[in-house]
Amino acid sequence: MVRRLSLLCLVLATVGGCATVGKNAGKPSALQFNEDGTFKIVQFTDIHWGNASNKDKQSLVLMESVLDAERPDLVVFTGDNIGGGKCLSAPRAIEAYTRPCVDRAIPWAAVFGNHDDECRRSRSEQMDMMRAVPYCLAEPGSEDVPGVGNYVLPVRASHGRRPAALLYCIDSRAYSQFEAIEGYDWVRPGQIEWYRAQARKYRHRNEGQPLPALAFFHIPLPEYNAAWDAPTRVGEKNEDVACPKANSGLFAAMLEEGDVMGTFVGHDHVNDFIGEYAGIWLAYGRGTGFDTYGKDGFPRGARVILLAEGQRAFKTWLRLDGGAKVEQLK
Repeated sequence: MVRRLSLLCLVLATVGGCATVGKNAGKPSALQFNEDGTFKIVQFTDIHWGNASNKDKQSLVLMESVLDAERPDLVVFTGDNIGGGKCLSAPRAIEAYTRPCVDRAIPWAAVFGNHDDECRRSRSEQMDMMRAVPYCLAEPGSEDVPGVGNYVLPVRASHGRRPAALLYCIDSRAYSQFEAIEGYDWVRPGQIEWYRAQARKYRHRNEGQPLPALAFFHIPLPEYNAAWDAPTRVGEKNEDVACPKANSGLFAAMLEEGDVMGTFVGHDHVNDFIGEYAGIWLAYGRGTGFDTYGKDGFPRGARVILLAEGQRAFKTWLRLDGGAKVEQLK
């Protein structure tokens, strides 16, 4: 994959008093399929980084081992990257959990979870901090769209500049803002309109055909319950699907636009299943962080996704603490 060093990122990048530098500092000009037509993504989720505790250091060792084993083209952090109120410094946390990517010159993107902005720094402030870190591809998104961090990353064809796949990153927000509905918030209509506009824009550029796409966000959709009941389902469900009680229609929009092949979330630390519902694969990542709840016999890890250029399909597996590889979708 073509990578270009940015002179701006070669200078000291100081975020809230925490410096991020290194000989690999830089930023890729674009994501692109490799010469062999593959593009590999590692999903880390629910790191819950606190204050560099021993458990945080375990999370760091796990992330480093996964990246060294898989050598991905992109890393996506799918929320609860920071461990809420126990984290005393968001800048230091962001510098810490992204360091494995920076040290290896791997581009990375991120979405927010329900705990990230409980550390006295808002989503907008944290987005600014992330964008100062080398190799960051996260974007705040339009101020006219609800949430922070709604953006799309095109992956170019192996030869040329045309987009060959799309990666949607969506802010699934945090907690319900309505007294009549308890629990988690939901993706708002404005975000769904934004998604539809992006899907149609790229479809128009692709001679009316939808591009293969994946979507990343933190809180699972209600349709994850149907995915668990699907005959295609693979993996474990060790806790209830903690989805919003209101269904905003994001899944229906993806079904109608016809581009999204799979969605990838976190939030429920001891679920790792993937199942197909109405032609879309709904998947959990594997919980990565040690400084949060887990389950005996359910090792921390990461999800790996392999795209193939020109195909509306993907492969995915889990890479666990200790190095084991668990195939899920071949």
